[in-house]
Amino acid sequence: MRLLLVEDDDHVAAALSAVLARHGFDVVHARSGEEALQALLPAETPPFGVVLLDLGLPDQDGYEVCGKIRKRGSIPVIMVTARSDVRSRIHGLNLGADDYVVKPYDTGELIARIHAVIRRPTPGGAAASGDSELRLGSVHIELPTRQVSVAGSVVQLTRKEFDLLALLAQRPGVVFRREQIISEVWRTSWEGTGRTLEVHVASLRSKLHMPALIETVRGVGYRLVAPAA
Repeated sequence: MRLLLVEDDDHVAAALSAVLARHGFDVVHARSGEEALQALLPAETPPFGVVLLDLGLPDQDGYEVCGKIRKRGSIPVIMVTARSDVRSRIHGLNLGADDYVVKPYDTGELIARIHAVIRRPTPGGAAASGDSELRLGSVHIELPTRQVSVAGSVVQLTRKEFDLLALLAQRPGVVFRREQIISEVWRTSWEGTGRTLEVHVASLRSKLHMPALIETVRGVGYRLVAPAA
């Protein structure tokens, strides 16, 4: 997934970009508000999945940039700033920011917050028909009834198989780290559970008769590749 990092400090940006890259993000660095807005203009390149926005920019206040981004669309925006007072947080969220992270921060927490906002269904995305169901090509996932069908035929899944599929399907194309999947689906740590995850992925591919549906991202984790309708 492409991520736009708006940060005027090159040293901070370089260090954070390296961490984000290790977690599967394709980072584009913008050093000013105007550079960020230009980067978000429609182009032939894949769109950005999330924006990390510093508020202390050299040309305009980050709040102003956030407001302009929000007028253009619903791309998730996480404000990253040293302004820790409650009034600043409320102001940022009222402008349309999806989250607000205060410096200095733990990079693990930041990564978790990024994954949290990009998993939220967006207008026109996988959950466009409502939060209760996900449609991805011929795959139909009903969250309340925990029922999955492919081209109209119901597929019987175990509880963990359904949880795994639903997690990946909420953000097709987004790489989910193995550790994150284990934490959210199995509610435990990575140690000793890696083989279990691999088995469940293989089982899903087999039961859905779609071996290419869940793609392995070597050294990182898995992502769901939305099938054609």
